[in-house]
Parts: sequence; structure tokens; C-alpha cells
Amino acid sequence: MSDRPAPPASQHHSEFVKALTLTDATMLVAGSMIGSGIFIVSADISRTLGSPGWLLVAWIVTGIITVLGALAFGELAAMYPRAGGMYTFLRESMGPLMGFLYGWTLFIVIQTGTIAAVAVGFGKFLGVLFPSVTSDRWLAAVDIHAGSTTLEFGLSWQRVAALISIWVLTWVNLRGVKEGKWVQTVLTFIKTASLIILILLGLTIGRNAEAIAANFGGGNLFAGTPDFGALFVVTFGSALVGSLFSSDSWHAPTFAAAEVQNPARNLPRALLIGTVMVTVLYVLANVSYLTVLPMHGSADGATIMARGIDHATQDRVATAVMESVFGANGALLMAGAIVISTLGCNNGLILSGARVYYAMARDGSFFSRAGVLSAHGVPAFALVVQSVWTSLLCLTGSYNQLLDYVIFAALLFYALTTIGLFLLRRQRPDEPRPYRAVGYPVLPALYVLAAAGVAITLLVATKTRVQALSGLLIVLLGVPVYYWWHRGANAPKVS
Repeated sequence: MSDRPAPPASQHHSEFVKALTLTDATMLVAGSMIGSGIFIVSADISRTLGSPGWLLVAWIVTGIITVLGALAFGELAAMYPRAGGMYTFLRESMGPLMGFLYGWTLFIVIQTGTIAAVAVGFGKFLGVLFPSVTSDRWLAAVDIHAGSTTLEFGLSWQRVAALISIWVLTWVNLRGVKEGKWVQTVLTFIKTASLIILILLGLTIGRNAEAIAANFGGGNLFAGTPDFGALFVVTFGSALVGSLFSSDSWHAPTFAAAEVQNPARNLPRALLIGTVMVTVLYVLANVSYLTVLPMHGSADGATIMARGIDHATQDRVATAVMESVFGANGALLMAGAIVISTLGCNNGLILSGARVYYAMARDGSFFSRAGVLSAHGVPAFALVVQSVWTSLLCLTGSYNQLLDYVIFAALLFYALTTIGLFLLRRQRPDEPRPYRAVGYPVLPALYVLAAAGVAITLLVATKTRVQALSGLLIVLLGVPVYYWWHRGANAPKVS
């Protein structure tokens, strides 16, 4: 299937522009990871796990899982430095159907759902700067009930802000990869510096003796944790949704591998450097939160300290920390920094996601116009289609609902892609491997077990079951779509 004929080739680039250096690729890793999650999801994790110790363990485990993934993906990225990333890896290791299922799911929920969730996070923190931008001021809305889950489909001022941010960043990336990478590098530098400042303030002048005693003193570190057992393992796995989402998209440079200079060398390095850097910052940020605010509070608390981390206003933990240090002005400063952070995250996601749809189109698995580069050397049609679907997703749910749909499908394909690493080692032992995965086969196997284990717990846990099953259904729906798309003369191309 294809859409309207593409414009004459003379108006377009035939190849991507190799404009991304090692620094740019590393900034794309860090920038795509650091969005709004680290500033929000610790509240929900705190409510789920019940103790400061397990909050920190959740972030540490998430970091280990992410770094293990980066080590494994480095080999695949060096082998196939082309546009498409995981789509290409899965197509090469498991065939065109599996590649399509990933690309289909990426478009339907993983990439676009992540962009939508981060954009909603943008609107959430913009509401601190402009109180009229709230989630409960509706222009139009209707509730959709699915079991115990209620989706608020409609348009609020918060979602209007989210939509505008998506459209502006899409326009920036339509201008060219150089413009996109410049915005990415600048915003990533600002938000990384802001996160470091937040950490330093929390660990120094923001230290609160009452909070430290409540979180770390007298055996309180793991107080309130349910008895360890099968039920807690499921609870812990479901709690990782937020932290894993906050660490997701670490593989973004592999989508744009064709635009990375010396990709065989720079991609594995960027993946490792970026994931380790962000993991350290995330753990330290949560230590900082716990030195400023008590973990436990109440929803009707009159003060920041009384609300604690688990009942921070609209889950804005980082804003509450800054407000406790500097008052109202501190909250405004932090909100401004997080607004910048979400923009930087979505810029990287928008830039990288369109490259997958470009690779799919070149294989005959997406609209043909998505496989054409514009005069600016970017897949313009893919960028536009991505923004349209993402905009619709922005209207379908809250921040937490959106990330629940995303993470199950993402984990499923992370596990499958790493299994593909083992298959390629066996099927193509003589194919050049400029970089070999560290700790093979043990570390990649641990990553498969970890990613698959968390995905399974999401299917079991009551809190996330509906969303996880929905994610699985979306993946499976891709099978008939694949055969319908490639019916008749549209036979799939295999590299």
C-alpha cells in the first residue's frame, strides 16, 4: 500500500546528512531519557512501595537494567549503522514480520505514546508558571470506561499546551538535522545542569533534619515495606513502570545511525556514556528528594512537609523540593527548568522516531512518502504523520495512563531485540562486529530476563494489567496489518 506519488527526486536529498558527532549522539541519549519522569514519578513509586529504601532500590535496578541494555545494543548498532535502530535489528535477526511488528507498535504507542506523555508532563509543569494551564479546565471532554480504568478523552488547557509543544518541535526538525541537533544539545545541557543543581541544593542547603530522620533514621529506611514474597515481587515490578519510563528511549541514536559520524565507534560509546550518566543523576536526585522531604505525608496536608513525597501536589516532587528550599520562587524556577527538560526530551524523540518510519517505508512497510528525504535532508512526511498521531494520543489520557501503555510494549521488544543478538551470533558468525557486547552471553541474558520479567509482572499486577494487555493486543494486531499491507504486489523487501 502507498499514498500519493512522491515529488520528483530532484527536490530531495538521496542520503542523510552525517551531522551527529559523539557528543551529539550522547546528548541525544541523555536528552531523550531526561524528560519529565524523574521530576514526577517518584511520588507514585513511593505510594506503591511504601519505603525510602525500596524507592532507591527501584531507581538503582532501573539503572542497571538500562545500562545492560545499552551494552547489548552497542553491538547491534555497530553492525547495522543505518536508519531504523531496533526495527533494523529485529528485521535482520528475526525477519521482516518481527521488524514490522516493532515499527507498527512504535508508531501506534511506544514512540508516539512517549512523546504524548512527555508533552502532557510539559503542560503539567507549565501549569506551575501559568496556573490557568491545568488538567481540570476542560474545553471539551468525555469519559471512556474500560474495566476499572477511566480515560478522559478531550481537550484541557494542559493538553493544548502539550499539542503546541509537539507542533513547534516537529517544525524545528523539519528544518533539518543540524537544527534539530542544535536544539537538542542546548536543551540537554540546560536540563542536565538544572538536574545537577537540584541534586546539589537538596544535598546541601536544602537538607532537612526532620525529613532525614523520617526517611533514614531508626530503621525507617525500609519501614512500611510489605513482607517480601511473590506479591511484593509483582508490586515491585509494577512500581518500575515510572522509573523505566523515565529511563526509556536511551537507544534513540540508533534510530538516526545513518546520521552519526563514525557510527561503529561512536554509537556504542554514546549509549554507554549516556545511560551511565543519567542513571547516576537519577539515583542522586532521589537521594536529594529524601534529604529534603519525608517520604510519607497525606493528601490533605497543609504544607509541603505534611504532604511529603508520596502526596506532592500533582506528583510534582522536584517542584516541592525547590519550594521547600526557596519558597514560591523556587517552585517557579524548578518548573521552568522542567519545562525546558521536557522540550529537550521530546525534541530527541521526535527527531529519532521519524527515522524508523523512513526505514519501514524503504522496505515497503509504511507510506511510501515517509521514505523520501526532503530538501532539508529529513523524512518530512514521517515527521508530520508522527505529530498527527501523537496529537491524538495527547487527548486520550493522563500522564500515568500514557506511560502504562508505553512501557509494556517497549520492554517486550527490548527483550526480543537482545534475543536477536544471540541469533545473529549463531546465524552470522562471520559478519563484521566492530564492537562486541561486554559480558556476552551473561550480561545480555540477564537483560533479557530482567526486561521480560518486568513485562510479565505488568501483565499480572492489577494496577497495570489492563494497559499491559492493551499493549500486547496492539502488538498482535500488527500481524494481520502486516499481511494486509503486503498483500499482492506489495511484497515485503528483505535486506
